[in-house]
Amino acid sequence: MTLALFDFDGTLTSKDSLGEFLKYSVSRGRYILNMIKFFPYFILWQLRLMKNSVAKEHLFRIFFNGISEDNFRDIATKFSHEKLDSIVINERMQIVKKHQANGDRVIIVSASIMCWLQPWCDKNGIELLSTQLEFINGLFTGKFLTPNCHGIEKENRIKKHLNLKDYEKICAFGDSSGDTQMLALADEATKY
Repeated sequence: MTLALFDFDGTLTSKDSLGEFLKYSVSRGRYILNMIKFFPYFILWQLRLMKNSVAKEHLFRIFFNGISEDNFRDIATKFSHEKLDSIVINERMQIVKKHQANGDRVIIVSASIMCWLQPWCDKNGIELLSTQLEFINGLFTGKFLTPNCHGIEKENRIKKHLNLKDYEKICAFGDSSGDTQMLALADEATKY
């Protein structure tokens, strides 16, 4: 059996789903204000003085701290149904469908948030490993429930989720340094 591992943002999509989700979830004015608030963390991350995961938690805290889980999931599900297909690159989705048609196990491994990726994956019959937000008593805490599924965490999640020795062949598809460890697991790695 073949295992096909796909990054999502930039690999299967023409735009980053996080950026699109942030624009979708709040008004234009609030989006601009929140991005101004996030700017110092962005600079620290760009200067490598702050980890990607820490900067990303700050971003989510600025945008969504205290939002109810039901409200967040509603927004994320609507976004998934209304917007994700419009940023998916058809030619690359055909590669996913070819693997599925061959009976291969297809898994998306993404740093993006499960709340908006899961409905899309369910619709397309694809397994998902991704970052999850922490909700306590029905409210977003401003933290991640799981480590950000990026870089070495992609490898960790894959190895925890399945036994790679069960597969005759592993194919992996990615587009950035955040996919390096996942691509290294593959017999056939494709970097876009």
